[in-house]
Amino acid sequence: MDAVELFQQEKEQNIRAMTQDSNTNNVRKAFMDHVGKYKYGYYSTWMGRPIIQLPQDMIALQELVMTVQPDLIIETGIAHGGSIIYSASLLALLDIYSPVKDLKREVVGIDIEIRPHNRKAIEEHAMYERITMLEGSSVAQEILKQVKEIAMKHKKVMVLLDSCHTHEHVLNELREYAPLVSKGSYIVVYDTAVEFVDASYSDRPWGKGNNPYTAVQSFLQENNQYELDINIENKYVLTSCPGGWLKKIL
Repeated sequence: MDAVELFQQEKEQNIRAMTQDSNTNNVRKAFMDHVGKYKYGYYSTWMGRPIIQLPQDMIALQELVMTVQPDLIIETGIAHGGSIIYSASLLALLDIYSPVKDLKREVVGIDIEIRPHNRKAIEEHAMYERITMLEGSSVAQEILKQVKEIAMKHKKVMVLLDSCHTHEHVLNELREYAPLVSKGSYIVVYDTAVEFVDASYSDRPWGKGNNPYTAVQSFLQENNQYELDINIENKYVLTSCPGGWLKKIL
């Protein structure tokens, strides 16, 4: 066994041990409860734009993109644009990294409202040439029609869901976007952590029992083409997507 194999073996052993340690979940919950009070997920930027994601989830997504090598990433939720710019930059790296060349790798971002100052900043960004923005509900038929037309032109599709976090909306998104995802690729459902943290969502239409996690549970009961990839959250521990890394297996 060479040094690289030994390193990989040791890493996997440590991840298993950490996962089996009962203190790991306690530390995770304590951390998420504590930093959530201070909107920890709002602190990062990517290439100059705010990105409302945990740094750990960003690294996890990078690994998925390098593994799956999608040529289309569909994102629901745009906000300040950091996430779609991040995805576009990962696809730009794939142009260098991937042995498959001459693909049009692009991102489709969808939001119910794209504020003018955010739209302007995204359109002026160096990554914009890879980005298409659609304004409207992610489950509206006119939006879905446009997304499906774009998806038909691509071979490997990945979907990231991060818009309205109610059970009904996310379940509808999962049902509509799941068929577009390529076998072996992923749907990542953000903010499933709502179900597990102690934060109050009294000012939002979602909360415990009505959130992305409960939507994922319902979706997995009715769709056998997907399975939960627990290895991602086991490795990174801190994630806004517990139970939300879904791999298409059929």
